[in-house]
Amino acid sequence: MPESWFLNKMEKLEEIRKIYEELKTVQMVKKRECLFRRKSFLQLEKYKCLLHNGKTIFREKILKNHKEGNAAIILPITENGEYILAIEPRVFTKDTVDIGFPAGYIEEDENPRRAAIRELEEETGYQPESLEFVGSYYPDQGCSGACNYYYIARNCKKIGTQHLDEGEFIKYVLVTEEELEKIVNLGMIKGLNSAYLLERVKNRKEKR
Repeated sequence: MPESWFLNKMEKLEEIRKIYEELKTVQMVKKRECLFRRKSFLQLEKYKCLLHNGKTIFREKILKNHKEGNAAIILPITENGEYILAIEPRVFTKDTVDIGFPAGYIEEDENPRRAAIRELEEETGYQPESLEFVGSYYPDQGCSGACNYYYIARNCKKIGTQHLDEGEFIKYVLVTEEELEKIVNLGMIKGLNSAYLLERVKNRKEKR
């Protein structure tokens, strides 16, 4: 490969780094706090932000129960090679119900890995033998600081029953890989978090 190719790549990376630094926030002042009622699940904060380039922007930030709303999403595979799917109400979607993988919010002072294990146990009664970290991403950077953490849980064993929070209505089913593929092909899994995890599992299998 010619040396010019590497030089061009390095120049492009340097250009990206400069823009990255230019647009960083150097000061953030909260202008107004909790525009929604404090007893509501969602709150809204207003901020005045000064960028490194000297420009000022105004942004609104959504909180969930007065927290960032970080979450763990888990793709569980049982010791028999079956996948665990969670079915629960999603009232604002077209079908008002979602089929996907177990997930939940990370508690204050709880690390994402521990949250993933806890949420899986609470929603299904299963415990993983191993947990593989897939990645972490911001689902809505424009108005939230919440970060999602994705895991694959392997060799899950049934150790108890569901322990759901008040207002949670979650049923789970075990499906084979073939059944899961049919469910995906029918377009029944529409949540981005579950679709992303499925794609990562698929990519791992193809690399083997």
